[in-house]
Amino acid sequence: MEVILRTDIPKLGKAGDIVKVKDGYARNYLIPKGFAIPANQKNIKALEKQRKIILAKAERERKKLESLAEKLEGITLTIYRKKIDEERIYGSVSALDIVNALKEHGIELDKKYVDLEEPIKSLGSFEVPIKLSNDKVVNIKVEVLEEK
Repeated sequence: MEVILRTDIPKLGKAGDIVKVKDGYARNYLIPKGFAIPANQKNIKALEKQRKIILAKAERERKKLESLAEKLEGITLTIYRKKIDEERIYGSVSALDIVNALKEHGIELDKKYVDLEEPIKSLGSFEVPIKLSNDKVVNIKVEVLEEK
């Protein structure tokens, strides 16, 4: 099935692209979530008119992410956790904890952008990638210290 993307989707395409995807993926995910519309003659003609609007929206989103990347550059977060033994901590530091720590610095971010492969489970200093888009990744420093 061919669909017209309304938003940028990683590994699939950019807003305004006409892409071919499996029927189930389009019917059950892309179209109901509003990420795409079916690519029929009527929608393709409407796309030509809306292409400028879609591209302008994508450009605004890109600029917003660029300004967010500038805010994130060089930021260091300090998170306190109880210690079990030498290096291990009680519980872990997850993407949600990092997002909450960023809120305290005045930066609103969705946890889907935090590219943490697995939660942090030890004391120390860690580089955590924040993947804002396919081509923009910012690393922030997260220090996990013992709670006193």
